[in-house]
Amino acid sequence: MMKLKGKTALITGGSKGIGKGIAEAYLKQGAEVIICGRNEANLQATGDELKEFGQINYVVCDITKLDDVKRLASQIDAIKQKLDILVNNASILGARSSIMEYPEDVWEEVIHINLNAQFFVTKALLPLLNKSENSSIINVSSSVGRKGKKEWGAYAASKFGVEALTQVLAHEMEDTNVRVNSVNPGGTRTDMRAGAYPDEDPNTLPTPLDISPVFVYLASDESIDINGQEFAARDWIGK
Repeated sequence: MMKLKGKTALITGGSKGIGKGIAEAYLKQGAEVIICGRNEANLQATGDELKEFGQINYVVCDITKLDDVKRLASQIDAIKQKLDILVNNASILGARSSIMEYPEDVWEEVIHINLNAQFFVTKALLPLLNKSENSSIINVSSSVGRKGKKEWGAYAASKFGVEALTQVLAHEMEDTNVRVNSVNPGGTRTDMRAGAYPDEDPNTLPTPLDISPVFVYLASDESIDINGQEFAARDWIGK
């Protein structure tokens, strides 16, 4: 039985890494998937690769730009008139350095992409999510967004902000058909992880598809009463 049949999902940063893994999992569960990102070539390549699993479309969108985000919402509204699932996945790593040495311009860029843009997208798409009978917002967080560690700088600060955004919005959505939760993927075999830990053997890590079960659960009607909670993707591997 397909858990997401008839649902439409938008995944930001969906052309690679964790976003791509979630897209594949959702397609296999019957969802129609829309991926967005800044690089059209990457989006098209991912769409071509995953189309064997179901209906996948892409929208070129820089989520740090309000005009792009509004256009994204308008396009989804014109095609589907509603949205069932939003996965706020797009983010960048930034610098791995101490606060004392952290470049100010990099700090601003990381906060803008990893936190401000998540707010832009969520706010713009809430009207479409409200049109769904049961909709789910899934914010991709991090372990360093729950407990800070040295030399994680703006990335950790941005992910703490994502957790706050999740909690605030979940509280505001309590009496609606929209639920909001966060997921810590844990160490995953992605380019971002390799950038953070260049000496680590990636083959010791789960793939993005391996950690997708929790994202399927939170997108499905099985989690209809789950709101404002934190999840660890590693706890769900194999489920």
